[in-house]
Amino acid sequence: MTDMIARSIPKLPIFTLDTGRLFQESYDLLERTESHYGLKIRVCQPLGPEVEEMVNQHGVNLFRQSVELRKHCCFIRKVQPLTRALSGLEAWICGLRRGQADSRSGLQFVEWDESNRLIKISPLADWNDTDVKSYVGSRNVPYNPLHDQGFPSIGCACCTRAVQKGEDIRAGRWWWESSEHKECGLHWKEGRLVAAAPASGIPAEGETSS
Repeated sequence: MTDMIARSIPKLPIFTLDTGRLFQESYDLLERTESHYGLKIRVCQPLGPEVEEMVNQHGVNLFRQSVELRKHCCFIRKVQPLTRALSGLEAWICGLRRGQADSRSGLQFVEWDESNRLIKISPLADWNDTDVKSYVGSRNVPYNPLHDQGFPSIGCACCTRAVQKGEDIRAGRWWWESSEHKECGLHWKEGRLVAAAPASGIPAEGETSS
């Protein structure tokens, strides 16, 4: 997606989420991508005081304690920064694909993002892994070297491992959880995207329960 934007609409703003716990290879890729295309990517990070409060209350590895706390960690480190990044926009473009997970099988090219209240565009929705590799190879697109080391899906270093032969491509993400929980803050529920809720008893700014 970055390559397409850089070639066709170079002035279109691009942002990425930095959870504070990414692989070094991911940070190196960010720097390499900016240099390769001569553009500046906005980096959106979680708020320091909120991360500090979460860690002091639940520990640095809270995501291993329960699904609820793992989703709370994703909420602080991913969902809230994304919400701030999308504030004031009418639409956003992302690189999600249907084949990435069962929860994304119903992904449409253009749909209403209920959790963020704006239009969400997924131009690569029907691309498969072969399509991606062909595009990257033919256009010399910078990519994360972890992909060549058995990491088809890459997130936080503490929550991602390489997959074994025959495993699902998402098997390396939160591998200690069952497959139905494997989404990182934004996930499918009853046919629409909704934001993951914070852990019980921990209020989040602007969040209401239904």
